[in-house]
Amino acid sequence: MLGARQFLFFIAFCLVHLVSTDEHNHVYDDNEEVVLWMSTVGPYHNRQETYSYFSLPFCAGPKAMIGHYHETLSEALQGIELKFSGLEIDFRADVAKTEFCGLKALSDHHLKAFIYAVKNQYWYQMYIDNLPIWGVVGEPEDNNGEISYYIWTHKKFDIGYNGKQIVDVNLTSENKVKLTPNAHISFSYEVNWRKTNVKFEDRFDKYLDPNFFQHRIHWFSIFNSFMMVIFLVGLVSMILMRTLRKDYARYSKDEEMDDIERDLGDEYGWKQVHGDVFRPASHPILFSALIGCGYQVTLVVLSVIVFAILGELYTERGSMLSTAIFMYAATSPLNGYAGGGLYARMGGRVWIKQMILSAFMLPIMVCGTAFFINFIAMYYHASRAIPFGSMVAVTCICIFVILPLTLVGTILGRNLAGTPDAPCRVNAVPRPIPEKKWFMEPLVIILLGGILPFGSIFIEMYFIFTSFWAYKIYYVYGFMLLVFVILMIVTVCVTIVCTYFLLNAEDYRWQWTSFLAAASTAGYVYIYSFYYFFFKTKMYGLFQTAFYFGYMALFSLALGIMCGTVGYIGTNAFVRKIYSTVKID
Repeated sequence: MLGARQFLFFIAFCLVHLVSTDEHNHVYDDNEEVVLWMSTVGPYHNRQETYSYFSLPFCAGPKAMIGHYHETLSEALQGIELKFSGLEIDFRADVAKTEFCGLKALSDHHLKAFIYAVKNQYWYQMYIDNLPIWGVVGEPEDNNGEISYYIWTHKKFDIGYNGKQIVDVNLTSENKVKLTPNAHISFSYEVNWRKTNVKFEDRFDKYLDPNFFQHRIHWFSIFNSFMMVIFLVGLVSMILMRTLRKDYARYSKDEEMDDIERDLGDEYGWKQVHGDVFRPASHPILFSALIGCGYQVTLVVLSVIVFAILGELYTERGSMLSTAIFMYAATSPLNGYAGGGLYARMGGRVWIKQMILSAFMLPIMVCGTAFFINFIAMYYHASRAIPFGSMVAVTCICIFVILPLTLVGTILGRNLAGTPDAPCRVNAVPRPIPEKKWFMEPLVIILLGGILPFGSIFIEMYFIFTSFWAYKIYYVYGFMLLVFVILMIVTVCVTIVCTYFLLNAEDYRWQWTSFLAAASTAGYVYIYSFYYFFFKTKMYGLFQTAFYFGYMALFSLALGIMCGTVGYIGTNAFVRKIYSTVKID
């Protein structure tokens, strides 16, 4: 029942997401209820290892009922656990220092919990009107070689408003109390409202870090990548205009010879494999499923980046994930159309198997990794543990939304784009692949193919990693869009060059080679993630390590599928072009 409710809420949320992205419209009247949500608490250096705020023996306020509750599927999947604080806060109504809870005597269990939290630099997160607030649990103090632990017991909220909207929230932690056995600890709060000229659309600017994300090295990396694009486009143009022109001239000369002269001649090059170059790729079901999934992932990534630029999705809790899930479900027909059409052109007949694999391949990988990490989160009693209802909701989306839409796309793809259209006839018997130098082997080409694309996004990866794994809010999606376009161009250029060399060595296995050569970029990104983990972060513990490397593997997998598909699309156009302009006997 819970899963169905969350599923229906998710659909409604997505439909109104671009219009209203919160449970209210951020407009308050005087003395109207303002809810303080207590979210999570956890160690500072392990951002993803979070626990419910009330997992520590904090007290809730006396207020039990509120006018609305906030619950979305994306927040549950991200471990954003919101609990009502119980504190009475009304719009533009100051609250003097008020004691709302007192622990008569700190038990041994509670004392150990607080000391552990202070020792491990625990901090907590709260929300008022969707604005995040952070505070530390306490701090240690060295008194002549003896470490004492203190906890902050008073929360002072300074809330700025402009008209009927909240535009700023600041928290000051006061009243430091030493943690000792049987200590009497009371918690208090106060609220001060002040008028400010900050505009509502600018209220998130204080959380952003322009000195970090708009650093000179960021601009330099963009310029460096842009120069790489110019170089690669020039290289590909040289191949197309000069090298291929020589090839065409040589092949035209060969056409003028009689059969005896041609037989005695030393023919070589990519023309010799014209009868095999359009042979279906090995494992066509898997290949077509990957290509269809790649089309979908590429469109989803591009759409989310554009929506983030236009709608500033980073200002709303869970909106980025909600948009990604909605776009992934909505673009499922493209997956079916591209994958089903390609499979039909390859002569595939087990189309239902291909369609199911195409629809569920990536969701199963994502869900499998998430559920594995979920077991660790449940062992740690962390807020990252995905509720059973959310699992049911995701399953419903896959079965009742993604699968039917993929089926529709597959049927359309098979009927509209499933006719073989190779410009050359395919030989009945495969041509033997001649021996070639080691650096022309597909495996070597695959390993080398991802170096330049990775180099074009290397700096941006650092900023993205830092925003996700550290305490930075990524907001320069214009940079990301530019880097995305550069990555696509570099990937296409590199795979075209790699494929030309492969075909010139008379090796016609270009489909998988072009896909994997472009996808190998993801392998370098995953290797870089190891460097980032050990040298750029202070993460520790089984939970954080499993979470980091598990989701980095998923990120790299999606990036690989996207790059591989784009590389294959560009290479396919290149191969068709060169073979369609040469006279084939």
